[in-house]
Amino acid sequence: MSSIRYARSPFSKLVTYVAAALIAVICMVVLSEKAFSHGYVEGPASRAALCKSGQNTDCGPIVYEPQSLEAPKGFPAAGPADGKIASANGAFPKLDEQSATRWSKVNISPGQNTFTWKLTAAHATTSWKYYMTKANWNPNAPLTRDSFDLTPFCSVNYGGVQPPFSYSNTCDVPVRSGYHVILAVWEIADTPNAFYNVIDVNFSGTNPVDTQPPTAPAALTSTGKTTNSVALAWNASTDNVGVTGYKVYNGSALVATVSGSTLNYNVTGLTANTAYTFSVKAVDAAGNLSDSSNALSVTTNANDGPDTEAPTAPGGLHVMGTPTSSSLQLMWNASTDNVGVTGYRIYQGSTLLTTVSGTSTSYTVTGLSPSTTYSFSVYAFDAAGNQSTASTVNGTTAEASTAPAWAPNTAYTVGTLVTYNGSVYECRQPHTSLNGWEPSNVPALWLLK
Repeated sequence: MSSIRYARSPFSKLVTYVAAALIAVICMVVLSEKAFSHGYVEGPASRAALCKSGQNTDCGPIVYEPQSLEAPKGFPAAGPADGKIASANGAFPKLDEQSATRWSKVNISPGQNTFTWKLTAAHATTSWKYYMTKANWNPNAPLTRDSFDLTPFCSVNYGGVQPPFSYSNTCDVPVRSGYHVILAVWEIADTPNAFYNVIDVNFSGTNPVDTQPPTAPAALTSTGKTTNSVALAWNASTDNVGVTGYKVYNGSALVATVSGSTLNYNVTGLTANTAYTFSVKAVDAAGNLSDSSNALSVTTNANDGPDTEAPTAPGGLHVMGTPTSSSLQLMWNASTDNVGVTGYRIYQGSTLLTTVSGTSTSYTVTGLSPSTTYSFSVYAFDAAGNQSTASTVNGTTAEASTAPAWAPNTAYTVGTLVTYNGSVYECRQPHTSLNGWEPSNVPALWLLK
């Protein structure tokens, strides 16, 4: 059977190119709107972080949002499916491509290593867990549970509190040789989800000890200042193995250590109208410290009367997760202020619901009606009482479920639906329920619908 080919006119080609460009722009806008959620491992840099920096290529849209690798929590009993562990259950399928040579690797040594997360929304946190591929894993096969030692080599209970936006765990990494994958899991306390990051690492084995320090960070500059803070930025250092971090100094005092992919830092807690001298040094995995960057002298702004500047509006306000029939979780990006954000006021329509602290970026509204659309507003305010403009969002609660309420001492079969605390859950494994086995406590038994 023959086929007929039609020649494409120059005009039709132009239309095609314009359409493709428009689609690309739309995709970038959509992706930028998602960029507020939620966190990724930046040191040692995760597969997604290296996609963002360009060291990994052909990654797909994860380059715009390495912080969005979110899937149901409960690994290994639950969580992303086998073959989709790196992509958060298939959300970014390019990340699931797996071979011994597909991804750039971060050099690592057994023993104590620090894992640093960059959080763009700091959730209340249950735990941080780290898993390692087995000694005999197959690097040319898709990542599955059988690839990993399913006992975490590092587990940190965080007690449901909210971490800072830069958070680190120091863990004792097991002895391995060659290429391995570390799976880092950030389990959220107040949602059914967790964040999954894989880190491609190379154990140096019998390689010679690294004694070569990185080059000094170049072009240290100030990108802004207030009465009590100075924002710094610098150019990246280079190293024969890899830069793992930067140390920021105020005079001779170390004020912060940031990851090797971070090229800026905001020094806070300073005094108004005071001169400070800053410098930065690079460090590698072997602990070699570079020479100092150029010394930068900066004088903070003088106090100039009462504070009359309002904070910026909370950015990226959205409804997080799956609504229940009686609740909606709000989340937003932190506001900024010339002095400091004291808190946020949350309104339902014109009614003030609550006031939360300046470090909070989420709030769950309860006591709502099923299948109802609500309008919410969030305002930031500072210590002087200045209030930002509002960020607003609409959210609709889920339909009321006809499923019976969960009860203890009840036999449940796979597929059975129950309600618990306004949410609907589906039974994943046959069992007889007990007190303490409420659906929100045992994701291995119950799937949030």
